[in-house]
Amino acid sequence: PQKTSFHRSQTLGYKNGFAFSRLPTVGIGGERLYVNQLSQAELDELSNVRPTLTYGQAKQAPPSGFIPAHVAFDKKILKFDAYFQEDVPLSAEEHYRIRQVCIYYYLEDDSMSVIEPVVQNSGLPQGKLIRRHRVPKNDHGDHYHWKDLNRGMNITMYGRTYRIVDCDPFTQVFLESQGIELNPPEEMVFDPYTELHRMPARKYVTPSDFDQLKQFLTYDKQVLRFYAMWDDTDNMFGENRPYIIHYYLADDTVEVREVYKQNDGRDPFPILIKRQRLPKTFMEKKKTFPSCVLEISDQEVLEWYTAKDFAVGKSTTLLGRTFFIYDCDEFTRNFYRDKFGITDFQPVEIKKKPLEEVPQVIPPYNGFGFLEDSLQNCFSLLPKPPRKDIIKMLENHHKVLRYQVALESPNPEDRKRRFILSYFLSNDMISIYEPPVRNSGIIGGKYLGKTRVAKPGSTADNAMYYEPSDLTIGSTIEVFGHRFVITDADEYVLNYMESNAESFPAATLQSLRDHFRPRQVVKETANSDIATIGTSKQELDELIRQVQEELKLHKSLNNKNIREAFLQCNKDGSGMLDKAKFLALCDSLGVPTKAFLVNKLIDLCSCEDKINYHDF
Repeated sequence: PQKTSFHRSQTLGYKNGFAFSRLPTVGIGGERLYVNQLSQAELDELSNVRPTLTYGQAKQAPPSGFIPAHVAFDKKILKFDAYFQEDVPLSAEEHYRIRQVCIYYYLEDDSMSVIEPVVQNSGLPQGKLIRRHRVPKNDHGDHYHWKDLNRGMNITMYGRTYRIVDCDPFTQVFLESQGIELNPPEEMVFDPYTELHRMPARKYVTPSDFDQLKQFLTYDKQVLRFYAMWDDTDNMFGENRPYIIHYYLADDTVEVREVYKQNDGRDPFPILIKRQRLPKTFMEKKKTFPSCVLEISDQEVLEWYTAKDFAVGKSTTLLGRTFFIYDCDEFTRNFYRDKFGITDFQPVEIKKKPLEEVPQVIPPYNGFGFLEDSLQNCFSLLPKPPRKDIIKMLENHHKVLRYQVALESPNPEDRKRRFILSYFLSNDMISIYEPPVRNSGIIGGKYLGKTRVAKPGSTADNAMYYEPSDLTIGSTIEVFGHRFVITDADEYVLNYMESNAESFPAATLQSLRDHFRPRQVVKETANSDIATIGTSKQELDELIRQVQEELKLHKSLNNKNIREAFLQCNKDGSGMLDKAKFLALCDSLGVPTKAFLVNKLIDLCSCEDKINYHDF
């Protein structure tokens, strides 16, 4: 922390106009450097003990005689035995070639040469492969030196890699005298093609006592017949297929013929394996043996199939296929009984494996289309439309239950939106329509097309859809993630459910009756008041006509605006408004409530302190 100077010392100076370098005296932080620096006391001590001050200048020995390199190393050559591998791309008999060379290193001028011994009738340009010169070691201008050579190493000269395996005794003595540790020698590699074509040692084979002519004359036209099965049911589209195996005693050949049945759908190609000798045990093959293109000969086979390898009740593998022999003919039984003493020829009953029933796995529903319609794609490549209940469609044609629903949303603007939910009894589908409201900022129209709506928690295996019994006043239904609350219903819904009360729960019917009871009371009261006043239907029609004639003078009135204002003020959807709120709303809309005819019409639509704005 006490250091304040952290720069490096200046090491470049000028004296008499010439630049010279000097060693720094202090390091970073201003500390004195003791490396390569001597203090004045040390310099004085060294000056006092210098031997030249005491004894004078030391005498030097005369230099030894100079011997040039071309004289000292004249005719001294290092010899290394090496080889390199050469590819043979256009030959079916050999893939590479080994060529042996001698590498000479001339000590007098550090030059090298590579000589290949000439082989007679080799067909190759041999002799001097690399002339004597200094061989470059890399791209930086370096050349090979005798220090770079050793046994058991690879050396690359002009793109060709040589493997050094040994050296002569002079080279070994010279390198060891120079302190180089030599690697152990390696064996020289020979060309495999050349070794293969050397004259092999003559072998004498004693002919066997087996007489093929005698076998042919004895067993000509005698054939053993076996009935076999090939079980291929483990593979895809595999099956049990019957075959007939013929063994010809005249030349020990085997033939496998297929058994065809009428209308089996197979091409008439009767022979599966043509008549030939079949190998049973092969010799160990070399890796380079192209077995796929050569015919099998006696040199590659240790044992061939004979008559002893076939027996009833046993399996036999012929050219990779396993055949189970379950029976044979009468001539074959007699031959085995006389030749081998076998008496057990009990046929084996072949039982067909029962087909494994693969369970049909229905994939999960992906949400596209109707569930029943999409399910048909899992049953057939040409799906058929699901069957419809025609009787139900004819009985309930044009029968629609309509409900008024409100959107349940945390957004206050969406809570004010009203929708018409229509339930079609003919196909149990639901559609939702939003009536347009002027200046609401929301485009009305079709909200949901006709479709079947599943209940929450419904799965593809157990699909449950909304029914009329689930649509009660005040209940909440979930339609594709949106929740709606039923606030009102059409009077036709109540009339339809009362006429078919046995098909609906009592709770659903009672909720509709409780909802429509205030309206019925209002209607009955209004009818009684009209009867009490003595106003007949003709008088009521006359009153309505007079009111319409009077309201025509007020051109600013709009029936649609008045209806929308009443609907917005009626929060509960009962159709009834307080008289004071009704009169205030009419005054704001410009309705002349103080007129006699209009006031009389309001009295006819009032019930106690409430007014039915639908009747008005």
